[in-house]
Amino acid sequence: MKRELEHLANFLQAAVNHKKKIGFNGTLLIEPKPQEPTKHQYDWDVATTFSFLQKFGLTGEFKINVECNHATLSGHSCHHELETARINDILGNIDANTGDPQVGWDTDEFLTDISEATLIMSSVVKNVDGLAPGGFNFDAKLRRESTDVEDLFIAHISGMDTMARGLRNVAKLIEDGSLDELVRKRYQSFDTEIGAMIEAGKGDFETLEKKVLEWGEPTVPSGKQELAEMLFQSAL
Repeated sequence: MKRELEHLANFLQAAVNHKKKIGFNGTLLIEPKPQEPTKHQYDWDVATTFSFLQKFGLTGEFKINVECNHATLSGHSCHHELETARINDILGNIDANTGDPQVGWDTDEFLTDISEATLIMSSVVKNVDGLAPGGFNFDAKLRRESTDVEDLFIAHISGMDTMARGLRNVAKLIEDGSLDELVRKRYQSFDTEIGAMIEAGKGDFETLEKKVLEWGEPTVPSGKQELAEMLFQSAL
């Protein structure tokens, strides 16, 4: 396994070298996909792919193409995978498709879930510079009894309209501001002196123990999950 990973890293480095040699300015993408073609893979999800790139010094050379159906196959939501890529500055492109979460293989269906599309567009809007020079593509196919050209035409329109509605919903959420404010309040302790110290990696156990003894038993605030869900759903 170690040898295979090293060979793969060498291949990817050769791709980077060739890109620079021919003057290609596009983005090199890796698409995480669990259990295909092998059972144990370095690219099971965004996190394992990012770790692989870090280990072999390739983080500045590749970005991630997130496919929503692959996200569910790896046990995550598409939004989780997009956010993992976004916060690590490796989100490069999105396969705007979906699949049946109860089916254990990649069905490559067109996205029609407005809620999922809204979460997807939320990550895109928050991503630095959006997806440029990447974007969206439909790595999707007709399924079951849909067999003619008209079905393919309708499916693409539906997929594009779904993403557009998701973007409009994100605009509503941003303009309203209630959900963002709820999240800010939920994590406002990170903006305190002790919170900033912990985030900076300066909170050793002795210091934290002293603070806990000074403060006594803490009052645990509500996460307001139901309110957050209501605010999100109100924009759909």
